[in-house]
Amino acid sequence: MVEDGFEYGGASYPSLTSIAHKITGAHWSGPRFFGLPKAAQSRSKGGADG
Repeated sequence: MVEDGFEYGGASYPSLTSIAHKITGAHWSGPRFFGLPKAAQSRSKGGADG
């Protein structure tokens, strides 16, 4: 994770969803694609823990 999003393959992306799209060419929920637990999804959306 970088300050303005996420890094993958030497490039910066604003979200995990954009990385999942880059990998698969299809629309995915990024956290779901990467198998993150629901608590991590809440934090990435600015939930009480993040």
